[in-house]
Amino acid sequence: MVTPALALLHTSPVHVPVFEELRDEDHPGVALRHLVHEELLARARAEGSDAVAGAVQELLQRAAADGASAVLCTCSTIGGVAESAAAAVGVPVLRVDRPMAAAAVAAGRSVAVVATVASTLGPTVALVEEEAARAGHPVDVTTVLVDGAWECFTAGDHEGYVDRIVAAVDALDGVDAVLLAQASMASAADRTTLRAPVLSSPRLGLRAAVDRCGAGVTS
Repeated sequence: MVTPALALLHTSPVHVPVFEELRDEDHPGVALRHLVHEELLARARAEGSDAVAGAVQELLQRAAADGASAVLCTCSTIGGVAESAAAAVGVPVLRVDRPMAAAAVAAGRSVAVVATVASTLGPTVALVEEEAARAGHPVDVTTVLVDGAWECFTAGDHEGYVDRIVAAVDALDGVDAVLLAQASMASAADRTTLRAPVLSSPRLGLRAAVDRCGAGVTS
């Protein structure tokens, strides 16, 4: 049995098949290990992302000890906490939304961050501003919290979830790029009619993480 090269830290099991499919399409042969911990998001929403910092670091260290050569955090709410723990973990730790944020900054000055969970907005805006400063491109960031979408998600109504996201995105005007802040929102990107690019994180984030792994392709 091949030791997994890339570990993925999720806060919902719905992400597992999404990243498995992307791996099969773009990175066949790369071994993935999925770590699903729903309680991290629940606690971060209730107490703030710093409240889960210790638990996240412990999970990341365990993943590295089990053989992962990199870890990708697929939850935008705790992505910053995970990324900041990299020095203590000893392997690269990436947040899934950073490549998406960089792409949005490159697209233009006006960036809209769309989320279905309020706790995701602050970390994602901060990330966009960080990438803008790194690129030397000032941005104007607006935020949209999609009303009623998260309730659909928790009830297992995926179509209702996506429909609400699409409606919110299509109502935007005068933006150069739209970020779908959570990995669970990705399927809405292909359904929107907005002329500006609508960016989602899973494919870009997985590509960046595989690049950092270096090893771990099965023979």
